[in-house]
Amino acid sequence: MSIIILIILVITLYVVVTYNSLVKMRNHVKEGWADIDVQLKRRYNLIPNIVETVKGYAAHEEAVFTKVTEARSGAINAGNVHDQGAAENMLSGALKSLFALAENYPDLKANDNFKQLQNELVDTEDKIQASRRFYNSTVREFNTKVEQFPAKVVADMFKFKSEEFFEIEEEEQKEVVDVDFNKGETMQAAPAPEAAPEPEQKPEESAPAPEAKEEEAAPAGDTAETSPSEGEEPSQAEASPEATGEESTPEEEKKEGEA
Repeated sequence: MSIIILIILVITLYVVVTYNSLVKMRNHVKEGWADIDVQLKRRYNLIPNIVETVKGYAAHEEAVFTKVTEARSGAINAGNVHDQGAAENMLSGALKSLFALAENYPDLKANDNFKQLQNELVDTEDKIQASRRFYNSTVREFNTKVEQFPAKVVADMFKFKSEEFFEIEEEEQKEVVDVDFNKGETMQAAPAPEAAPEPEQKPEESAPAPEAKEEEAAPAGDTAETSPSEGEEPSQAEASPEATGEESTPEEEKKEGEA
């Protein structure tokens, strides 16, 4: 009997501890989202001032201003975390177009009010990214707890559900796509075709060398064949009887007289 009571107490204690842990982690998630919401509202408040400042120099660019205004409205009215992330990505793209437009107006870029608003917007976006990382880390811990056994049993009992991550594109991630990485590969690969013909040119340059040697050696060989070397005796066919010292026979003398 006492063992059953002990088991019940242990289970009850585990349920209480797990429930309190889940509640604490869920509150951290809410706190993280509250920080994001504060920075998002600050961003929404800065955008109209930036638009009005740009309008003072480029009032005819109405399409860009309309795009920014619509994207801001969609971000404000987002219903959940997933929709909020998608809306923020659209707003970031619209703002990028707005600042690209400002690059065409040097007087606008030099405007102190515009530079101040731009710096405040950049600072706000940095804070949004920091708050987003904190929020996503707390969501990851909470979701892991909810999905693991045996905490999942307690989570299902008290209807704890997994939270959504807040996914938005950071400026660093956007630039990764446009980085000159492919250009770097092209520049490295370009010299390869130029270096390839070099081994083929070397045999062509060195080929004439043996021919030149043979041509130079040829006259020496002809001279060696036509002129007898020192110490070599002339053949008997070319040597005269006087040179050989042999006496002619009577028959040969008779033949010479008749001739």
